[in-house]
Amino acid sequence: QQAQDSLKGIIEEYSKFARFILTCNSPNRILPPLHSRLQQMHFSSVDRTEFTARAATVLVEENIEFELPMLDTYIDITFPDLRKCLNLLQQHVVDGKLVNPSAEDSGMADYKIQMVELFKAGKINEARKLLCGKARADEMVDVYRWLYNNVHIFGEEEVQNKAILIIKQGMLDHSLIIDPEVNLSATLIRLANL
Repeated sequence: QQAQDSLKGIIEEYSKFARFILTCNSPNRILPPLHSRLQQMHFSSVDRTEFTARAATVLVEENIEFELPMLDTYIDITFPDLRKCLNLLQQHVVDGKLVNPSAEDSGMADYKIQMVELFKAGKINEARKLLCGKARADEMVDVYRWLYNNVHIFGEEEVQNKAILIIKQGMLDHSLIIDPEVNLSATLIRLANL
């Protein structure tokens, strides 16, 4: 909030001499006084099928060998952030082939890939323990968004609907509970019990 208040002052001071272009992923976190000083443009995220097709197209155009299940893992981790997906794919090409990241790879958060694999295998409690042990406090909100974006991992549509309600409640409680890890753990336990 202090940074946004400072930015508001900078925009007012230099608006006669400069134009400001701001981008954000969560416009609801921008303070109303800042919103009122800006012209807003919303770009909706790409649909998951188009996202996957674009990532696959880039790999094909770059002559990178890959397997679809491995590409799906990268999609699950990064959707809807295409830039992050392409950067992650680029980091994991060895000798013209897309590879799984190794445990020693410090260039990314390995736990997210392991978490995806555990979720897909139905080992939700193991995924919870891994996630809560590795995710930093400032990443917790992103975890809720990731869970929502990848709600398909919980099963059929009826179960997905229940999962969305649990994720929503976890996000709501996130701002009310002192320890975000406890809240995330509780949310993941509820999801595991679906």
